Amino acid sequence: MAESYTGEAYCVKCKEKREFTGNVEETNGRRFAKGICPVCGTKVTRILGKA
Repeated sequence: MAESYTGEAYCVKCKEKREFTGNVEETNGRRFAKGICPVCGTKVTRILGKA
């Protein structure tokens, strides 16, 4: 089961921090949450730290 994350991430298109809900993924030992900006629909990513 995929881990989910709810929190803030910076949207490059809106140029503001936005609340989002996304899935947690891991690449090269780094955990990050990927989701979609609720305002403009752009993908947002937040680095969570090492696993």
